[in-house]
Amino acid sequence: MEITINEKKIFSRQSSSFRLRSPSLNALRLQRIFDLFDKNSDGFITVEELSQALSRLGLDADISDLKPTIESYIKPDETGLRFEDFAALHKTLDESFFAGDCECDGSPESDLEEAFKVFDQDGDGFISAVELQNVLKKLGLPEAGEIEQVEKMIVSVDSNHDGRVDFFEFKNMMQTVIVPSS
Repeated sequence: MEITINEKKIFSRQSSSFRLRSPSLNALRLQRIFDLFDKNSDGFITVEELSQALSRLGLDADISDLKPTIESYIKPDETGLRFEDFAALHKTLDESFFAGDCECDGSPESDLEEAFKVFDQDGDGFISAVELQNVLKKLGLPEAGEIEQVEKMIVSVDSNHDGRVDFFEFKNMMQTVIVPSS
């Protein structure tokens, strides 16, 4: 898939959440992404599943452009990417698209800031229930179904009780669910 410099910058900006710069968290994050993309839970991500997942995330790509690249990572006699293949594909794409383009320093703090920006869709510095619901829907998660359930998720981390999650609350929540590196 050919991408010009201008398209590369657009893709980079839209996809900053996929730049997983903290090595201690990469495997855990990638496994979660793999499991989300593997819709039928067969342990493989097919070209079609990956195309559908990217489309749900607003990264529409022509399947005919994706297919040769993805198939080059699929082992002979297999129907799709195993986790190890997916991780190798991710590493190659990360290096191809984001090497030298990252405005972050690779620290866990900058990773959290990037993740926060994915949820803070209007850029106001807060994650609302509607913003959280939108991201959960894009990922195809059932938790996005009812706003009341999403509001409960917000309340569970909203320490100042303003009905939304600021960066510090997000950071505290993430630090309680992330396994520290050894």
